[in-house]
Amino acid sequence: MADIERETMEYDVVIVGAGPAGLSASIKLKQLDDSLDVVVLEKGSEVGAHILSGAVLDPCGLDALIPDWKEKGAPITVPVKKDNFYMLGEAGHMRIPNIVMPPLMNNHGNYIVSMGNVCRWMAEQAEALGVEIFPGMACSEVVYAEDGSVKGVVAGEFGLNADGTPSDGYEPGMELHGKYVFLSEGVRGSLSKEVMVKFDLAKDSDPQKFGLGMKEIWEIDPEKHSEGTVTHTMGWPLGGNAGGGSFIYHLDNNQVYVGFVVHLNYQNPHLFPYMEFQRFKHHPMVAELLKGGKRVAYGARAISEGGWQSIPQVAFPGGALLGCSAGLVNVPRIKGNHNAMLSGIAAAEAAHEAIKAGRAGDTLEAYETSLRTGPIAKDLKRVRNVKPLWSKFGLMASLTLGGFDMWTNNLFGFSVFGTLKHGKSDAEATGLAEDHKVIDYPKPDGTLSFDRLTNVSFSMTNHEESQPAHLKLLDPSIPVNINLPKYAGPSARYCPAGVYEFVEEEGKDTRFVINFQNCVHCKTCDIKDPSQNINWATPQGGDGPNYPNM
Repeated sequence: MADIERETMEYDVVIVGAGPAGLSASIKLKQLDDSLDVVVLEKGSEVGAHILSGAVLDPCGLDALIPDWKEKGAPITVPVKKDNFYMLGEAGHMRIPNIVMPPLMNNHGNYIVSMGNVCRWMAEQAEALGVEIFPGMACSEVVYAEDGSVKGVVAGEFGLNADGTPSDGYEPGMELHGKYVFLSEGVRGSLSKEVMVKFDLAKDSDPQKFGLGMKEIWEIDPEKHSEGTVTHTMGWPLGGNAGGGSFIYHLDNNQVYVGFVVHLNYQNPHLFPYMEFQRFKHHPMVAELLKGGKRVAYGARAISEGGWQSIPQVAFPGGALLGCSAGLVNVPRIKGNHNAMLSGIAAAEAAHEAIKAGRAGDTLEAYETSLRTGPIAKDLKRVRNVKPLWSKFGLMASLTLGGFDMWTNNLFGFSVFGTLKHGKSDAEATGLAEDHKVIDYPKPDGTLSFDRLTNVSFSMTNHEESQPAHLKLLDPSIPVNINLPKYAGPSARYCPAGVYEFVEEEGKDTRFVINFQNCVHCKTCDIKDPSQNINWATPQGGDGPNYPNM
């Protein structure tokens, strides 16, 4: 459909994604020069609709961007009052004393927040400065200049038939051009992925590593609620099957965020991350907390976990990668929102200086330098070995060796391990089904634990069913002919929304079914598929989950 004619709109900076990184960049640009034309394009139905994060927020990024955020009414009102770390066994638990944890793990001064609501508030601040924000505008293509640099994106294409042809109500969308284009799509964004390949941005970095984060919001008995309490656990139920752990954050209004993270480099293809999460809630400590309460929301999202070693080149001709598009999460702290904001600020400063100097479409080397020498680098370099130590040696070794490494980095500014490598991608880490035991998962009880489709209804996910599936198979034969016999069809388990099914009908060959309507845009399939046969792309704008206050 290259012959489609589209209207064009010209801006100084085009930003894809209204998350903390993109919104921070837009605000900083207008703070530096209110005459700059800045637009933010968001695929969700509204700002915040696709934002899912823990989240305990380190406010350093917001302090740098909007120092008077408290006076301006930011929805950041629940300071952390208490930190708990537990190692779980199947029936009991052991608390890890806070005193043995490196100072960087201390949540004093941080806040329990809904990042969806924080982003909604940040969007208000951006619009007050003159930033144009268009929700419901999925960006489906990168637009390149004649010299090969990025000059814009295609946004707002609607009305394609299931086969990809235009329907009677087809709207071609428009091209939005900028002197610079910032990609702040979150983890594994489709445009970011394309640009990384085109410019070979990851040639000098380790493979990016990922986790799958699943989260429920619960309203609990007021007598059990402890506003400001942060709890993290490791161990059961994952044990040696996978890395990961849980979080339980007590916010206001008798609500708690209950979340579970599974590292996606697990080997056993029989592992069912969603069911590990549901089983976790039956631990006596967790079950007692949730007893008498009710789940009010559910969602899931992939998390970048590669850290310092896996950050690609972040500046490219005509644009930059921001936030989780670059992979800036501090894994042991389970925090990335502050670095996302700092990256947005740094990219905005670099673009402002370039535009002021009359430049456009070149590589913002100043942003690259800032990210690799500034506060983001300081935050990520000192924890760079925790993830590879966990991957290579398991949980207990990572607690001792990783803890030791963080202490030496904190006290002396160096690591005795140097910088460890990650090795295989998460897809390559998947083992053969015949080499691993099948895991028996108890059936959800409908009170503490729930089946996937019931929980997906609590994400308010919706997709227009007449459009092309946004989950595309590079080879339609691979799921049944390769992934099913070799890996026991892992897509039926690793997806936290029940998108993928292997359907057996009497007298007929097994069919692979993609229920794309269920997709919560977590990107796990794009990451974990052992044959790398699934490509996640954006559906039409406004589709997907509609998270209220994740």
